Amino acid sequence: MGIIEAIILGIIQGLTEFLPVSSSGHLELAKFILGDDAVPKESLTFTVVLHFATALSTLIIFRKEVARILKGLFQFSWNEETKFCLKIVISMVPAVIVGLLFEEQLEYFFSGQILLVGAMLLVTALLLVLADKAKTTDVETNYKSALIIGVAQAIAMLPGISRSGATISTSVLLKIDRTQAARFSFLMVVPLIVGKIAKDVLGGDLVVSSAEVFPMFIGFVSAFVAGLIACKWMMALVKKSKLYYFSVYCALVGVIAIVYSLSN
Repeated sequence: MGIIEAIILGIIQGLTEFLPVSSSGHLELAKFILGDDAVPKESLTFTVVLHFATALSTLIIFRKEVARILKGLFQFSWNEETKFCLKIVISMVPAVIVGLLFEEQLEYFFSGQILLVGAMLLVTALLLVLADKAKTTDVETNYKSALIIGVAQAIAMLPGISRSGATISTSVLLKIDRTQAARFSFLMVVPLIVGKIAKDVLGGDLVVSSAEVFPMFIGFVSAFVAGLIACKWMMALVKKSKLYYFSVYCALVGVIAIVYSLSN
């Protein structure tokens, strides 16, 4: 993989991780267009690295809230911060189960399955339309809704279904406040990404050749910077209920991917 390709993929990941258009789906499409001939495991390693970059950008954007949550946890009392962390843990359970039980199948999905990506982008478009029509409320996330949002996150492990789109849409459809929905959506994925990387490092599953180290670093930096910009942008868009335009975009890209896949 060349430097230019790494920059392009990094920017795509940084923007699409927070914007509701599926980062994994766009990465698969971009790698297909750019002619990425990496074996699935190497390709997945690059994807994991880029996801770590956006997780880091999330921590930077929400650094004050993260610091407050950590401070509350170390008080060792049943406070709001402890409750919030428990909701995050509950939301992680579905994705952890899917990740552990269907790891090989997920790797297969990240090997140029353009037809699948196109179909799942249409699902994302539908979710965004439904969420955009939902009424604005001030309901907070509870334990039950955290689990349901977690199921949406697990389903979004399929390339083409936007994780942020699925989780924010699910939250809004559950009548949760839009700002809280976006905040919870962005923070809930951080432990999963960190856990995934730790598991792969300890298990020796990350495949990185010496020639790929520098491109991965460049991709990491690109994804991190783009993620900082996209995260702030998405928070503003969710407040203003501007998801419809992304649904049109996802539907258009999804149809193009499906038509291309079937014609080839």
